[in-house]
Amino acid sequence: MAATLLHVDVKGVSIPVVFEAEKRLPLASMELVFQNSGSLADTKPGIASLCARLLGEGTKREGATAFATALENRAVHLSAETGRETFVLSLEALKSEFDFAVGKMNDLLNDPNTTPEAFKKVQTQTLGILKQKESDFDYIAATRLRGILFEGTPLAHPSLGTPESVSAMKLEELKKYLSDHLRLDNLIVVVGGKFTPEEVKSAVEKAVAGLERGRVKPIPHFGANGKRRETVAYEETDQAYIYFGAPYTMAADDPRRVLGKVAAFILGSGGFGSRLMEEIRVKRGLAYSAYGRFVVNRTHSYFSGYLQTKLESGGEAKKVVQEVVDTFLKKGVTAEELEGAKKFFLGSEPLRTETLSQRMNRAFHEYYDGLGLDWSEKELKLIREIKLEALNAFIREHPEIGELSWSIVTKKK
Repeated sequence: MAATLLHVDVKGVSIPVVFEAEKRLPLASMELVFQNSGSLADTKPGIASLCARLLGEGTKREGATAFATALENRAVHLSAETGRETFVLSLEALKSEFDFAVGKMNDLLNDPNTTPEAFKKVQTQTLGILKQKESDFDYIAATRLRGILFEGTPLAHPSLGTPESVSAMKLEELKKYLSDHLRLDNLIVVVGGKFTPEEVKSAVEKAVAGLERGRVKPIPHFGANGKRRETVAYEETDQAYIYFGAPYTMAADDPRRVLGKVAAFILGSGGFGSRLMEEIRVKRGLAYSAYGRFVVNRTHSYFSGYLQTKLESGGEAKKVVQEVVDTFLKKGVTAEELEGAKKFFLGSEPLRTETLSQRMNRAFHEYYDGLGLDWSEKELKLIREIKLEALNAFIREHPEIGELSWSIVTKKK
């Protein structure tokens, strides 16, 4: 059964509410999703992430410890996190504690712990995490890849920020970011549980009662760089970390993205049996795993992948990846590969809807991406009906994925 879309009027704003029913377990969840408020909206690199951490410090009145204890005593989970495009407050509780939990969410929005002590704590924690990232070679390679693929855009900046940007952050800047971006006008609410529409409306009204109206600047679309580039970082490592990426032209609300989903599964996201894994691990033993996927969001889309290999095998691994992608574009896929992909997607569908959180996340993206709340059912039907000729024609229409750029972390000889 598909989720349903409701609307709740608050202070003259019609807030969309995606409701996913849960009939088996006494669980309740709510997410407040603020659009155009994630790391791509950063006024300074890392500020959205730092704001989310600050909300983890509870309210000014109770402080971090008392606020967390009150939640823990009722088995309530309340957290804030940022994506590239969104700023999200997530709430999970037993249905019997949901009214209390919604009240605490409202308290957090109205009275965040914006004290100098809380700010200094999260700033120091973030600087510590960034220090640890200096020896995380996957993080380094991935960050540097985005830096060349999306040079000159906010996507080139790490969502955590940099030591320099985080050190220079001021508490007043965080207060302003929260005030400017946590608004009714850019809000989508996702609710899951055994509720009536009237109960959903009441809970939403209570949760967002303290928010104000205000226009939030939309995030533009960013295209990946189609010029082949390479960046190499030398570290004390025993492995070569190879990340690669290229443009992939696909809109989030384009139904043809289903063809890309199947194509990407065959090329690199399907694990064993995928082209990249077969050529790089099985046939040549160059890496334990090799992966490639198509990333499709409202603000950006691109092709990316990664592998680890021996230091002396880096050049060969790069050559094989390029050959695999070029052959994929030139010859397409086989009937056997298409049939295998269909069986996977159609057969594993129940595993993607086992939990309430899985269904809520799916329903949100169906709405947010503009595909409609019945998209998952349509997608399965489309996958079942894909013809080999149509899939190979689609692959030929996307030669841009062959324009690979590289980010490599290795050791100097």
